Amino acid sequence: MLSASTIRLQIESKLAHRIPAALTPAQRILRPVAPTGVPEVDELLDGGLPIGEITEMVGAESSGLTSLALSCVSRSTQEGRVCAWIDGNDALYVESAAAAGVDLPRLLWVRCGVRAEAIQIAQKSRLCVRGAKPWARIEQALAATDLLLQGGGFSIIVLDMGGIPPEYLSRIELSIWFRYRAAVERTQASLVLLTPYPCAKSAGALLLRLHPGSALFNEKTVFTGIEHHLEIERRRFAANVSNVIPLRTVPQRENSAHWQSQPAWAGAR
Repeated sequence: MLSASTIRLQIESKLAHRIPAALTPAQRILRPVAPTGVPEVDELLDGGLPIGEITEMVGAESSGLTSLALSCVSRSTQEGRVCAWIDGNDALYVESAAAAGVDLPRLLWVRCGVRAEAIQIAQKSRLCVRGAKPWARIEQALAATDLLLQGGGFSIIVLDMGGIPPEYLSRIELSIWFRYRAAVERTQASLVLLTPYPCAKSAGALLLRLHPGSALFNEKTVFTGIEHHLEIERRRFAANVSNVIPLRTVPQRENSAHWQSQPAWAGAR
């Protein structure tokens, strides 16, 4: 009697010209990822942020957007790669980046706008500050991102537009994000968007929503850190790609992660 494997090979050989690999499941596609440096987040994302794709991190202020992005950049620069941080609101503190472990000589910091210019504009017209200034910063940030993506050579490019009102972010054309998507796929970089409002829509491969963190205290008197909460709101690619239909119900995957961050003085005596 012929074995099951022999029978399968005979059937596939006869159907090869009509249905290639009729009984063989498709191989799993392994997509490269960039670790975030946070074990809980890396476990949730099956290794880290997708390479060659756009990742959106959305959240309000003090939700951990900058901390998580700095952790990603820190991990990448410590491995000898070069990263870029496009600061759309001129809000990045270099001291915080160094404290997070970022190798500063391997980080290109692009500052969009200078506070001195904002003071001069405010003295002339408040209407100009509320109207043209945010959109001017957005245009400058988008132009810098376009140049860096076309030039290549960067492992992670962070486009930080936190603090910019959503009504300005919603004016960005969708075609821009699709152009960025094609560029990161060609250069195999990871583009990370930090915004309070989802912008990339279908051009983004991963959308992470960060919720406001909870403060941690020691004996209710000393601040010792923050507990962050992250949730996957949209993911284009599933972790397991297969054409095999399971007989049993597959348990639902975890969709959120919690982790804690501590200040430098936590645990000091």
